[in-house]
Amino acid sequence: MDKSKIKVCVGLSGGVDSSVAAYLLKQEGYDVFAMFMQNWHDADSTLHGDCEWEEDRFVAEMVARKIGIPFYFVDLSKQYRQRVVDYMFDEYAKGRTPNPDVLCNREIKFDAFLQVAQKYGADFVATGHYCRKEVLPDGTCRILEGTDPNKDQTYFLCQLTQEQLSKALFPIGDIVKPEVRRIAREADLPSAEKKDSQGICFVGKVDLPTFLKQKLASVEGDVVEVFDAYYTTDALYNWQQEILSGLLKADAILERTVRYAPEEKILTSDGKPLGISPFEEAKISALTDDELTRLAMPIRYDIRFETETYRSGKHHIKKTRFKENPCGKIVGKHEGAQFYTIGQRKGLGIGGHSEPVFVIATDTEANRIYVGEGHSHKGLSRFCLRVAPEEIHWIRPDLALQPGQMCRYRVRIRYRQPLQSATLIQRESGLYILFDAPQRGISPGQFAVWYAGEEMLGSGVI
Repeated sequence: MDKSKIKVCVGLSGGVDSSVAAYLLKQEGYDVFAMFMQNWHDADSTLHGDCEWEEDRFVAEMVARKIGIPFYFVDLSKQYRQRVVDYMFDEYAKGRTPNPDVLCNREIKFDAFLQVAQKYGADFVATGHYCRKEVLPDGTCRILEGTDPNKDQTYFLCQLTQEQLSKALFPIGDIVKPEVRRIAREADLPSAEKKDSQGICFVGKVDLPTFLKQKLASVEGDVVEVFDAYYTTDALYNWQQEILSGLLKADAILERTVRYAPEEKILTSDGKPLGISPFEEAKISALTDDELTRLAMPIRYDIRFETETYRSGKHHIKKTRFKENPCGKIVGKHEGAQFYTIGQRKGLGIGGHSEPVFVIATDTEANRIYVGEGHSHKGLSRFCLRVAPEEIHWIRPDLALQPGQMCRYRVRIRYRQPLQSATLIQRESGLYILFDAPQRGISPGQFAVWYAGEEMLGSGVI
């Protein structure tokens, strides 16, 4: 096919990745034009306090001029606020942890932006994502991990449909980041040395609690530290541990808490085989839907504190204090449970501990957050999660599991998390993901994404 007759709209952000994507497409002979989208107006929300998008637009326009392609501007801020930011506020208000970048790709870049590009005659939309796309003979699109193991960005595209992928191009997916920089320098692109963007997609780097306070009210509440003794009496925790033990193979030994491993880089599958599950497939199959649902439940903390009156000082002044509770202790105050997420370490303001303190649960109704000390705290670790039927999304519908089926995949629940071996169990009541090893900081609202080898097959909201 004559590439000069294929019209491609590049989402030019002003960054080096999309710039090189546009440059390569032009070099390959496509009919390329660039479009810069503005999705955010409020400079007061960012840490820099200035209009970053104006600088980005200026750089993007210079890049387009350097490459020699038409440049257009589109304002999608209304759609972005309605379909991404409002969703984000609503999720945090419920005590959930959304991923706005995933929503931005599904709702804006490959929907609202795509529609505008098509009005300009575009056959495809191209972005600077580090991922690869293959098209099978029957037209089915496969989305594969990027070649650069430190920059794979398939996670952010985990909600795209076959229709959206059919219109997408990812020109730098098979190139590593240093090579992208080299190409930009050799082509003398104005964005060659521009730093990578950080923070919320199209909003920029923000202080999240400050950003959320635009709509979510601050209400002071208690920070409760949960001690190990709590788990000896919690019925759900002990039931889950008993079930997990019962699923084990005869010679398998199960680690019950997460080993500390900083998520400093992405570890792509790189063709590695799945690990061997410590659980017996037949025993997993025998679990009822109710048992799987209970196994996937997070621990709900209910620690009550009684007060007592005592006399203090030489004047024996009457004072009130909380009685000691072996299960926990109130160790501080916070400004609103909705501003915290499970696994969070920074911003707690809690001292006097020899190991780091992490958020292990939030309760927006009671306006409490629960914390635990140490990387191996029981409250940080879970083995199983559930995706509700309406939240299951298969990028490859032809490979979707049917009720009663199970399959081994590799899964991640955060962008920079190394892929984890797991068993996916499809039931009428939802999709259950049973990991081979405990997972740290599983939060409702996050996206769980599963891969077969280097191909991303689907995702779902936890």
